[in-house]
Amino acid sequence: MAYPSPRRLKAPVSPDDLFEIDHLLDDEERAIRQTVRDVVAEHVRPHVAGWYETGELPLRELALELGRLGVLGMHLEGYGCAGTSATAYGLACLELEAGDSGIRSLVSVQGSLAMYAIWAYGSEEHKQEWLPRMAAGEAVGCFGLTEPDFGSNPAGMRTVARRDGDDWVLDGTKMWITNGSVAEVAVVWAQTDEGVRGFVVPTATPGFTANVIKHKMSLRASVTSELVLQGVRLPASAQLPGAVGLSGPLGCLNEARFGIVFGAVGAARDCLLTAIDYASTRVQFDRPIAGFQLTQAKLADMTLEYGKALLLALHLGRTKDRAGLAPAQISLGKLNNVREALEIARTTRTILGANGITLEYPVMRHANNLESVLTYEGTSEMHALTIGQTLTGQQAFR
Repeated sequence: MAYPSPRRLKAPVSPDDLFEIDHLLDDEERAIRQTVRDVVAEHVRPHVAGWYETGELPLRELALELGRLGVLGMHLEGYGCAGTSATAYGLACLELEAGDSGIRSLVSVQGSLAMYAIWAYGSEEHKQEWLPRMAAGEAVGCFGLTEPDFGSNPAGMRTVARRDGDDWVLDGTKMWITNGSVAEVAVVWAQTDEGVRGFVVPTATPGFTANVIKHKMSLRASVTSELVLQGVRLPASAQLPGAVGLSGPLGCLNEARFGIVFGAVGAARDCLLTAIDYASTRVQFDRPIAGFQLTQAKLADMTLEYGKALLLALHLGRTKDRAGLAPAQISLGKLNNVREALEIARTTRTILGANGITLEYPVMRHANNLESVLTYEGTSEMHALTIGQTLTGQQAFR
């Protein structure tokens, strides 16, 4: 067998070119990636520093734009959803988070939590009423699982739903809910006599209140809320018929975590490209700092971790499309990729020096955001224990 001659790369090359990433994608995946990248460049990048600084963003306008783009629930089939592959959805998440983690969170919560819960567990009436509008960005959804005292242990939730005649009445509080105060519909999980059940709650229902959480240092270009339910009365039809027990909400979380596996890589790439560009133009001691050994060592190490994270994400995407993913496999991706993305963001800040702490550059914004991504949708500790349990057969959560 004749082997091809050794290749020569003409420097400088991008990290993606160094890893030959484009050759791992098909034409449709490259087209989706480029389309989302272009929309982020036009509608997010010019404004996101200002949104982050003020802690406000035009969420409804963004939702409509993302709906026109077709990324809201894009991995679901029917009801106005595009029905793309999991890998294509992951690549879209990567490009969105290269803009900002808050924008990817908006899409993840809308499509992989609220819409997925209705799509996977809801009645046909739920699907017809909500999914087309949510896919178009005309209705915003949120997902009410986490409570003030119960994050990693959702089984301890105190929100309850009790029968009253043919109706359900919900009481409780949910915390750290993305999109909560602007949502038209909330998927709320509550304890019942039958175990944990999910409910489709129109946010205009009397007794439902959403309070914006302010003073955040992370995910500032994202709406985060507390949900308060006081005697929220719903018809029997509001219950999600296909979800019984914690398997329902945990199934939704696995969909959202998959998007994070890719999304974190987008934040890492944006930081890495910023550092390469900055080091090539920042002059100290009469030459660009890109020519110094310590800077090149940092760039090389970050490129290795970025490339490995992206290859892991693509492998998990292909596996999900072919055979599905076990929760522990998603934990592998989230634990590694968020952890490495955060380290890349911190290291790029050192290359930028004092400029790295300003909003003129994205690296501190990404670093702050990734501190939240590290703990939401399952903390790094919980994902490590999930992997450990799968390797040993021993449960260490309690």
